[in-house]
Amino acid sequence: MANTWWELKILCEPDLEDSIFWRLENFGCRGTASETKGNSFSIKAYLPRFQAQLLDLAALSLWLRQDALCVGLSSPALHWHLIDEEDWASSWKQHWEPQEIGDRLLINPAWLPLPDSLARTVIRLDPGVAFGTGNHATTQLCLESLEMRLSEVPQSFMEQGEKPENIIIADIGCGSGILSIGAVLLGAEKVYAVDTDPLAVQSTFSNRALNDINPERLVAAEGSVATLAKLIDQPVDGIVCNILAEVIIELVPEISAIAKPSTWAIFSGILLEQSKAVADALEQNGWIVATLWKRKEWCCLNARRS
Repeated sequence: MANTWWELKILCEPDLEDSIFWRLENFGCRGTASETKGNSFSIKAYLPRFQAQLLDLAALSLWLRQDALCVGLSSPALHWHLIDEEDWASSWKQHWEPQEIGDRLLINPAWLPLPDSLARTVIRLDPGVAFGTGNHATTQLCLESLEMRLSEVPQSFMEQGEKPENIIIADIGCGSGILSIGAVLLGAEKVYAVDTDPLAVQSTFSNRALNDINPERLVAAEGSVATLAKLIDQPVDGIVCNILAEVIIELVPEISAIAKPSTWAIFSGILLEQSKAVADALEQNGWIVATLWKRKEWCCLNARRS
């Protein structure tokens, strides 16, 4: 039974995509895939059987209907059934295609051949059960922010006589490792990555190997900011944190403790209506929110120490 999964199938209006993905993530779904079917949008999501009972799934269906009613859209149709481990492992991957992100990156599923033209930096990825395929708006916003940060030569580094390639980054809630790997491939010297889910850490290890990254340049461990503080020997230069808004708010004091006066940070996993609460928490702990980037219902805060 431990190797049995719920496969959830949701047929909805396209405008509900973001709110449904948010619900599924909060519900604990591991892998998701989506495709357009005529004028409707089809979403598949996967959840280990032991994590949800039939009453839980019925509650999820009710939440999805309420979300749709709140914005005046038709109620989505949710259906579920059980599949075994092998079916789950292959089912959601069928619709995942290579995806260009920003000006420099290409996310390429590990089971597909590399494109003929390698004009972009390629991240090969097999997320397994971990969050982070590059399809979600929050992941895209973080990668684009990392590209911007790592293409600049920070003034503080110039003043200290340091090279930008010596930048050390912390990835809090690393999931599949996509942001850590992207940071290394974009030029960061080293990334320390943590996640409270041991399966996510294992996924980061696997994707690190897929991209031929030296383990000394991407160090991953199970845990949160407290674990990270034990791994590093000095404050980091950059921080990326793509988790839920309420968790970010709770962790801001600990995150601030591993920063130095020149540290920058990228925070996402934040719905637009949650952005003020996150920004207020950051400013109360000595950060300045420099920019807010948004995509549909999600946003990404680029911050620096004040």
